[in-house]
Amino acid sequence: MKVRLAVGLLIAALAVYFVLLTGRAVALLGTGEVVGVLLGVGVLILPLLGVWLVYSNLRFGWETEKMARELDADGLLPDVSHLPRRPSGRVDRDAADSWFEERRAEVETSPDDWRAWFRLAYAYDVAGDRGRARQTMRKAIELHS
Repeated sequence: MKVRLAVGLLIAALAVYFVLLTGRAVALLGTGEVVGVLLGVGVLILPLLGVWLVYSNLRFGWETEKMARELDADGLLPDVSHLPRRPSGRVDRDAADSWFEERRAEVETSPDDWRAWFRLAYAYDVAGDRGRARQTMRKAIELHS
């Protein structure tokens, strides 16, 4: 619940920022001068881009959460509690790599199964590769939709 509250507060702050930025853009557009109009158009693009970025990230989170609930209900949610951990709490690198190879084999066996892609994304995350985890989760979302 704390995460949802934090996200809500950040969205509210961004909304205020976008409204203020849009006001500046309208003021610049109203100057009638070429430079002012061009700056106004440029400044107007920023809140539109921001809204799109916020929405796409929220949608990613909603879809990921929805898929996780489905996997949990089916008893298929990935579990790494049995893997050895470092003192920092992160999964041991060799164990994470081994677990990752198992998930990758699942995807090779069932390339059209969103569940396998979800588990592979989770394996990337456990291995510390957040970029590939996100990219792989997008593939899972695409297959799930």
